[in-house]
Amino acid sequence: MNWTSLLGLETWLLRWRVAVLEGAIAIEDRAELARLEWQEQKQRLRQLLLLALAVGSLTVVALIVLSVALIVQFWDSPQRALVAWLLAGAWLLVWGLALAALVRVARAASQPFASTREELARDWRAIKEQL
Repeated sequence: MNWTSLLGLETWLLRWRVAVLEGAIAIEDRAELARLEWQEQKQRLRQLLLLALAVGSLTVVALIVLSVALIVQFWDSPQRALVAWLLAGAWLLVWGLALAALVRVARAASQPFASTREELARDWRAIKEQL
């Protein structure tokens, strides 16, 4: 004799099984989303480190070149001064581009796991509405 169907618990148990199965699938989906976002975050952090090193190195080079340009400015030939200033300007341009890229990557890295947090917040709201 099947007591669950006699007591009317069969549909209740079926609903619970479906809910548990949907919950398990949702947890797998959220774990996959978190894994993908972690990979993206690691890539951003690598880029951030490389660009920080580039900006630091280019800053040193730019300051050295600017110093040399100032010294050359007072030498005899005006052509040497022009070339030195053009070289210093080129280094400053490269430094500015590297700095802009660094700031862009740093801003992107400041919001890790945004999609996962949004998805979990939606899930939490849905659960609260059902209660």
